[in-house]
Amino acid sequence: MDTILNIKAFLLVAETGSLTAAARQLGVVPSVITKRINRLEDQMRVRLLQRSTRRITLTPDGEMRLPRLRAAVGQLDSIFRESELSSAEIEGHLRIKSPTTIAIVSLGEVLTNFQLAHPKVSIELVMLDRSVNPVEEGFDIAIGALPTSYPGVIDEPLSAYPRVLCAAPAYLARYGEPSHPRDLVQHDCLTFATTGLSWGFESRRGLINIEIKARLSANDSQLLLRAALAGMGIARLAAHIVRPALSSGQLVRILPDYPVPEFWIKALVPRNRAERPAVRSLIEALKAHFALSPTLAS
Repeated sequence: MDTILNIKAFLLVAETGSLTAAARQLGVVPSVITKRINRLEDQMRVRLLQRSTRRITLTPDGEMRLPRLRAAVGQLDSIFRESELSSAEIEGHLRIKSPTTIAIVSLGEVLTNFQLAHPKVSIELVMLDRSVNPVEEGFDIAIGALPTSYPGVIDEPLSAYPRVLCAAPAYLARYGEPSHPRDLVQHDCLTFATTGLSWGFESRRGLINIEIKARLSANDSQLLLRAALAGMGIARLAAHIVRPALSSGQLVRILPDYPVPEFWIKALVPRNRAERPAVRSLIEALKAHFALSPTLAS
């Protein structure tokens, strides 16, 4: 077990580049991290880290062994986790954050079934259409689709999250339909506030980034959908949100030959809470639910 702790200390230092940051995540003082890494280096008979007064970097031996050590710890953690989940009672309180649309469309059934299966679990679901750091804001699980990462937080991919460009026929009749992403600079655009004013598109020659003019910027996808239906501009929204309007002809898909890069819905979990049986069990339930449900991924 000491060897596993030593390896985990090394992996955290390699990830954070800091003895202090690694110690903070493990709840120990930096000298403990130093001792664990020294013991690991003695066991392996190689120098894994290059220490200087300014920074810590991996040695060539450290670089070479890092992937194998990470994989080994992952396999051991998986074995222990399976054993823990099979023997430990699932109980406790879970505080979860989710974007409003994902919560309404996808979470009701899975959370209800989870609580029916585990009656000693209580859940607080907070709907927020912004990215949050679950460590700083006190969440056990923060679900989101924005490409964010935070120190001490694990990403658990749940489902693909395709997005499309669309506009109302009335808007296109008035202003014309763009034939290339660069044409968007001449149009009114409706954008999600936290994604900024740079829209990316895939093409045969690689990624195209366009700075758009936002007529409306909001952190609520339903508000943007209503604005698009009213003919206010061109919106970039999740495919599952606009699918009914596209099918009915209320909206028209724009630039289908230039797909919007796909997001992934992820569960962000504080590292120090990730092995709680209730957290681990709910993450597995979410993965199974999204794998079987085409609602968001198509």
